[in-house]
Amino acid sequence: MTTLPLRIENGQGETLIFERQVTTPTGERLEVRNEVQPGAGPPMHVHFKQEEGLTVIAGRMGYQVQGESPRYAEPGETVVFAAGIAHRFWAEGEQVLRCTGYVQPPHNLVYFLSEIYRSTRQHGKKPDDFEAAFLLHKYRSEFALLDIPAFVQRTIFPVLRLIGRVTGKYGHLAQGPEPVR
Repeated sequence: MTTLPLRIENGQGETLIFERQVTTPTGERLEVRNEVQPGAGPPMHVHFKQEEGLTVIAGRMGYQVQGESPRYAEPGETVVFAAGIAHRFWAEGEQVLRCTGYVQPPHNLVYFLSEIYRSTRQHGKKPDDFEAAFLLHKYRSEFALLDIPAFVQRTIFPVLRLIGRVTGKYGHLAQGPEPVR
């Protein structure tokens, strides 16, 4: 298990601090803080098994549910994305976006995002293709990054996973936690 608090950065303007895991009447909850530079934010993604809530502390948050028009949240406002709802958010305007939030239940979020952020930080604007193919396949029951075209995920990622397995590219990822089914 990872020791909290844990700070991760993706090198593209996003910082997450996993503060603590707490037990609530509705189950385990991971409390987080984030800092997002103007214009930055995660791509369209989905947590299939987790609810995510963000409360704006400073700045202005743009957010969008897949298929809907963008909306905005100001300081003091909370936005909740139910499990299974594809969404994205970003720092709208010129101010840094600062939020507090939670993910419930935590499942493998800390591991998954730590590895995606590490890979993005090390390889530029996006995670390493081999690592993304491996992580998105292994944790496909929990997470998806929807900005990756379906053709790439169905056709190219399986080839990358095979090459990565044969060449031993996944040794550092193979010991990650088991996905939640």
